[in-house]
Formats: sequence, C-alpha cells, structure tokens
Amino acid sequence: MAPAPAVQKLTITTVLSLFNPGGLYLVAYGFLFGMSLWISFFGGVIAYKTLPRAQFGALQHKTFPIYFVLSLGLASTLLGLWTLNHPDVRTHYANPLVADVAQAYTLGLVLLAQGSNYFIVGPLTSKTMFERMKLEKDEGKSYNEAGVSDNMKALNRRFGMLHGISSLANLGAVLALGFHGLWIGNFGLKA
Repeated sequence: MAPAPAVQKLTITTVLSLFNPGGLYLVAYGFLFGMSLWISFFGGVIAYKTLPRAQFGALQHKTFPIYFVLSLGLASTLLGLWTLNHPDVRTHYANPLVADVAQAYTLGLVLLAQGSNYFIVGPLTSKTMFERMKLEKDEGKSYNEAGVSDNMKALNRRFGMLHGISSLANLGAVLALGFHGLWIGNFGLKA
C-alpha cells in the first residue's frame, strides 16, 4: 500500500505564492467569462422583464460600454499573457492548427467581437434606439403599434439588424471564452 500523501498546510508563504501569473490568469479569465455569461444570459433578461422599455434601453446604453471595455481589457491581458507564456504562438502564428495558436486566435476573436461592439455596432445601435424613442414621442405611437410611419419602420429594421449583429458578436465571444475555458481546464496553462 502506498503511503498517504503529505497534508498541505496553509501558511503565509502558500497564500502569497497564489499570486503568480498562472493564478492571476485564471482569476482574470474567470472574471471575464462570468461577466460575459451574466450580462448575456441573466442580467439583461432580468432587466428586460423587469423595467419599462425606455428604462431598459437607458440601462443597456450605460451598461454595455463598460462591459465591452472590461472585456477588451481582460481579453487583451489574457492574449498577451498567453502569447508570452506559449512560444509556439510566436513561431507558428500563421498555423491555427497548432493548439497554442488556436487558443491565441480564440482570444483574438473575443477582442474582435467585443471591439466591433464597442467601437462600431454598439454606438450605432444606441443612436438608432434614441432616434426611435424620439420618433415615438413625435408620432405619439409606440414603435410596434399598427400604422407607424415609414421612418419608424425603417428605424425598426435598422435597430433589429444592429441588435442582431451585436448579439451574434457577443455570443461568438462567449462561445470562444467557453472553448478557451474548456481548453485550459483540460490541458492547463503551461506551454
């Protein structure tokens, strides 16, 4: 019978040793993935079901830029650390079939998706939402009532298209983060 492994004791040294690049990487990843799941599938749904539409829109207008900036900062940090700690990324950067390169591309996809949402799609969506709100006030009709103007119908189509693009980009980022989490959960952080 093999001897029982030694019991690890919690000391100041072991606690301080937790603050290393690998530990910090996992905390940053967990924060980013958890935030992405919450914003995408829980917080927004709860707010939509709870708040009047105008308040919901105002909340989203304030929340999403912060979410996208945090996503960009954390994903950039993860990509930088991944690239530094996995030399295969630098030597085989053009070959996405190399596992470490595929993970770098995955994190790059998060940056691309959330960057496009922050810099392009999000502002256009908000602008369209506020134009639609103003037109509702001017016309005295909700955007989804029968007999709205052609301008309102055009704004509805534009808003729907932009919201769809934003949602797909965000879903792509969430799926990429899920894939990365499964990877590091199975294969770890080491090169």
